[in-house]
Amino acid sequence: LSPSPHPWFTTAVVILGLYLNGCDTTNQNQTINNKPNIVATSTIIADWTEQVGGDEIELTGILKPGADPHVYEPVPADNIALEKADLILYNGYNLEPGLIKLMNSAGVKAKKFAVGEVVQPLDFNYQGKKEPDPHVWGDAENAIKMVNAIRDRLIGISPKDEQEFTENAAQLTTELEQLDTWITQQIKTIPENQRQLVTTHDAFQYYARAYGLDVAGTLIGISTEEQPSAQTVKTLSDSIKKAKVPAIFAETTINPALITTVAQEAGVKLAPQQLYSDSIGAPGSEGDTYVKMLVVNTRTIVEALGGKYTTFDLKYKQ
Repeated sequence: LSPSPHPWFTTAVVILGLYLNGCDTTNQNQTINNKPNIVATSTIIADWTEQVGGDEIELTGILKPGADPHVYEPVPADNIALEKADLILYNGYNLEPGLIKLMNSAGVKAKKFAVGEVVQPLDFNYQGKKEPDPHVWGDAENAIKMVNAIRDRLIGISPKDEQEFTENAAQLTTELEQLDTWITQQIKTIPENQRQLVTTHDAFQYYARAYGLDVAGTLIGISTEEQPSAQTVKTLSDSIKKAKVPAIFAETTINPALITTVAQEAGVKLAPQQLYSDSIGAPGSEGDTYVKMLVVNTRTIVEALGGKYTTFDLKYKQ
C-alpha cells in the first residue's frame, strides 16, 4: 500500500485550490453564467439595455431612479462594478462627469461606449461657449438610434445571442416609433399660442424641437450644478407674465422649491405632476421605463397647457 499523504499536505492543497478559484471572480462568474457583465450609467440607458439584453446579460445600473447624473458622486461599489464590467454603456456629452472620470481611471479595462453620442447634438451656450446638449433622449427618434447602437454593442460582446438581441431591439423600436407618432399628435392638441415650455433646468430642448414646443425659459441651464440668482428668478417670472405661459413645470430630480417661487411670483400655475427629466421613475411608478416616462411627461404637458390627452395604446405589428 502507498503511504497516505501527510495531513498538512492535504490541507495545503485544499487551501491552494480555494485561492486559485477565488483569484479571478469576474472570469469565474462569466464562465458559470456564460453571460457578459454590462454596466449602464443612467437609468434610461439601463432600461434600454435591459430590454434589449433580456436574460442573456448580467446588467448593473449605476444611477438609481431619481438620481441626478450631473452632480452624482461615485461610491466604492461603482468602482467595483466598473472594474468587473465587460462593457460600459454611458450617455456621453458630459452628462455624467463624475462617472466618466471614474471609468477612465487605470483600473477599468472594459470596453466603453457613449450611447448618446450616436445622435447629432443640439448646442447650448455655457459660460460663453457652445457645448453639446446631453439630453438626447427627449426625442423618441433619437432613442431608436441609441437602442440600435446598444444592440450592436451587445452583439459584439456576445455574438451567440445576436438573434435574441435583434428581436428584442426590434420590439422596442416598434414601441418607440408608435410613441413618437403619438406624442406628435398629443402636442398638436395644445393651442398654438400655448405651446410654451418652462422647466427647472434646460433638459427638454430635444423634446421641444421634435414635437413642436417652444422652450420659453428655464430657471437654470443644462447642468443642475448651476444656482439661480434672485435676478434670474425675477427675469424668468417677468418673461412668463409677458408670454402668458399657462403653466410651468418642476422636475423629479431637482428640488421644486425655486421653480415654485417662480410660479408664485409670475402668478402662474405649477403643473401638479413633476416631469421626468434625467431619470426614469422608481419601480412601480408611472414613469418606471423610458416609454412610460415620455408618456407621463406628455400627458402632464398637454393637460397643463390646455390640450386634450388621449391614452397611448401600443399596437404590435403582425
